[in-house]
Amino acid sequence: MISAMFVFAIQDGISRHLAETYNTITVVMIRYWFFAAFVITLSLRHSGGLRKVATTHVPAIQIFRGVLLAVEIVVTVVCFVLLGLVETHAIFACYPLLVAALSGPILGETVGWRRWSAIIIGFVGVLIILRPGLRVFDPAALIALTAALLFALYGLLTRYVAKFDRPQTSFFYTGVAGAVAITCVGPFFWEPMQTTQDWMWMGLLCCTGALGHYLLIRAFDLSEASAIQPFAFFQLFFASLVGVLVFSEHLDPVTVFGASIILSAGLYTLWRERLRAGSDPG
Repeated sequence: MISAMFVFAIQDGISRHLAETYNTITVVMIRYWFFAAFVITLSLRHSGGLRKVATTHVPAIQIFRGVLLAVEIVVTVVCFVLLGLVETHAIFACYPLLVAALSGPILGETVGWRRWSAIIIGFVGVLIILRPGLRVFDPAALIALTAALLFALYGLLTRYVAKFDRPQTSFFYTGVAGAVAITCVGPFFWEPMQTTQDWMWMGLLCCTGALGHYLLIRAFDLSEASAIQPFAFFQLFFASLVGVLVFSEHLDPVTVFGASIILSAGLYTLWRERLRAGSDPG
């Protein structure tokens, strides 16, 4: 899981590098073509083949999930360019809190007072990072919050479809539905890579995407999701390193403090969610 987060952080850095020169939708579309090919290849190797993997009991929701993730990736990459990796990931780290907050109205799950307290504390951390009234507010911060909200909705829908479909089916629609959706709009924003070096970066971006998802799949194959999900926060650490070392971003102490609060609250909500399998609903 930690290796997957490291690879995804490298992927974020490459995405930012390319999106500073080319249209974001072009970059994400090419990345999705490779991702869809990777997903289809895995599906063909699965027992029962592509037809069995693509069979779903909730096709509309599966397709919507895939489209939603594609939109979220575009929004996030735009934010990388406007806000930087460090601050984007610091704000984006609140998505587990959004998942916990929305799991009640969307999935009908019980959220007790302990997790609600953690959610409120976590969003205090977001306000510390944003510092409204203490500096000129950067509208790009709202883009990062939007990306976190989209990813939280994607996570909740993934949890919902897991009641009906196998993980392989959900993974298939994540790649294929997203690729089809972005290909419908991508040609209107097409910008061909100008140099061989840029194509090399694009190829590396595609490879890191496939490798990251492979590591993630292996992690979930080898352990329970509740046991390894907290390690997803390592992406914030690795992405911040990339931002500081490669893009010379400033590691603001206030941002670090706010992110620490968000991480602590997020880890607590994940821990309480794991305990929820027992008798305590809070």
